[in-house]
Amino acid sequence: MRRIEIYDTTLRDGAQAEGISFSVHDKLALTDRLDQLGFDFVEGGYPASNEKDLQFFQRVAEKSFRRVKVCAFGMTRRKGTEPDKDRGLHALLDSGTLVIALVGKASAFQVTEVLRTDLTENLAMIDDSVRFLVEAGREVIFDSEHFFDGWKYDAEYAVKTIQTAARAGACRIVLCDTNG
Repeated sequence: MRRIEIYDTTLRDGAQAEGISFSVHDKLALTDRLDQLGFDFVEGGYPASNEKDLQFFQRVAEKSFRRVKVCAFGMTRRKGTEPDKDRGLHALLDSGTLVIALVGKASAFQVTEVLRTDLTENLAMIDDSVRFLVEAGREVIFDSEHFFDGWKYDAEYAVKTIQTAARAGACRIVLCDTNG
């Protein structure tokens, strides 16, 4: 029987709420507690975004956990940038985590209006980024941002994004209800 895995985003997504600012100590203590509770994955933060997350990844690498795997969060390569030249992808590798949560757009609308690129380039960004990280020895969880809005807008394209990530080597796919 397959088991359900629990993926917690409190340390990154939860810290985006007004008035919330976790210290490195707070993040380490929460990671310990989530491990004790039996969580499978904890999204530790976004190493390309701030010094606090970089410090967290340095400190958490010194710890061992019973169950939880700490994940670094980041985005696919930038449009027009090769993966080996993308600073964000290198920050993910430099985080030292074995698991990376990689967010990519699953909505055709978001691709054209927010990323300001075409649908084919977005698929290439997903493919290139996942392959680059997998070839570097990381497990990749593909975080398909705006999946359900994308499904309503263009279901065929939303499915293509997750198929692309899976073919490139993502070990898990998260279907995100980004807007709730």
